[in-house]
Amino acid sequence: MTSTNSDCLELPYHPDSSQLFEHIAHENGSVFLDSGFPLNQQGRYDILSANPYGQLITQNGSTQIQTPKRSITSADDPFYLLRETLNIAPDSLQNLPFAGGAIGYFSYDLARTLEELPDTTEDLENIPQMLIGLYDWAVIVDHREQRSWIARQGQTPETLEKWSYWVDLFQMPSMDNSIKEKFVISDKVTANMTEQEYGQAFRKIKRYLTDGDCYQVNLAQRFSAPCNGDPWTAYKALRNINPAPFSGYINFPEVQILSSSPERFLKVNRGMVETKPIKGTRPRSNSEAEDIRQIEALKSSIKDRAENLMIVDLLRNDLGKTCALGSINVPKLFEIESFATVHHLVSTVCGELPADCDAIDLLRGSFPGGSITGAPKIRAMEIIEELEPHRRGVYCGSLGYIGCDGNMDTNIAIRTLVHSDNKIRFWAGGGIVADSEEKAEYEECYDKAAAMMTLLDRFKMN
Repeated sequence: MTSTNSDCLELPYHPDSSQLFEHIAHENGSVFLDSGFPLNQQGRYDILSANPYGQLITQNGSTQIQTPKRSITSADDPFYLLRETLNIAPDSLQNLPFAGGAIGYFSYDLARTLEELPDTTEDLENIPQMLIGLYDWAVIVDHREQRSWIARQGQTPETLEKWSYWVDLFQMPSMDNSIKEKFVISDKVTANMTEQEYGQAFRKIKRYLTDGDCYQVNLAQRFSAPCNGDPWTAYKALRNINPAPFSGYINFPEVQILSSSPERFLKVNRGMVETKPIKGTRPRSNSEAEDIRQIEALKSSIKDRAENLMIVDLLRNDLGKTCALGSINVPKLFEIESFATVHHLVSTVCGELPADCDAIDLLRGSFPGGSITGAPKIRAMEIIEELEPHRRGVYCGSLGYIGCDGNMDTNIAIRTLVHSDNKIRFWAGGGIVADSEEKAEYEECYDKAAAMMTLLDRFKMN
């Protein structure tokens, strides 16, 4: 890709992409897929865009599709509707990870369009199950190569009309650091389970495990607080508190998503597939000696390794629905990855798509991610519905991109806050297996919630 191609121009490189995103943070449908660089050295690519030319919004069993060519509502499968609307063209592959296509979120509850699940939990989210913007241009920042580009698909005349404006806008970081409207947490953070209620749910899962009804179930708590102001200012603080390689800020009129996820769900690059499930957590320590002790304890934990292996097997099965026969392999098993507040045990599962399948087939066949449901997946989801008081919404769903060229990269939406209707909420949980201990699992929820708790504490009203 060269800077002489009018559809892709090279821009000056700046290490902090949040300063570039400042230019468009409050534009309609602005999106920032954030690798967390420079604080997270694992990060490579950042993707920025705004003003989508179309949207797909799935809610209450139907999908609204709005593009310049059509405006319809359909009860058909939302994944297939996305494919039809996106019009993937693999022959348009480029050297950039994304140059136009779909960016948005797929909520955990979108699984209800795929599977028959019970309907017992209370829905306090009141947001779409799927919210996808269709983007005709994007800024891509490559931190490894220290280069940046702005690229376009040219799907709409508006892109061509504003192309020079976008190119000029991103020549320099924004110098406007003024707060649009101060973000404030106006009351205390509350959980939807007491320690006693968590214990009751935990013990019910243990009985299911003992009876052989399931092998692992992810149990999560929901935390929420009332708030006011601009959530973009909160996200800027979050990316400093908890930089992570699969982070992102999504700003739609209906909802804003603030994600600092450490976990990749599914990546597709020229037909090659990768997923990186996380199972196994230990808290970070300010003491170097204690931090090393926690890493060694995680490495040697039979329980955590067994839990991780269960999910690796589940994901191998999920990928096997779509990937070519014999292509699935596990190049990395039980690796330690360290983040701002926790250490994780991470494995890598890879595969290859056959010619007659694409990224959307893969996403649909694997959704939602097995690392945040349990095994067997459907039975685990039924138990989650029985024991968690509220719908998960975006939590444990996924956000990311699917390009017009067929490439895809999505996260598991953990360490993620959701803002709408002057409320902000997040979830934290973990996988329960036969030898899990109640007190340790309850404490692990709070280890995982630490960064979000710190964030909201920082914005408490004085």
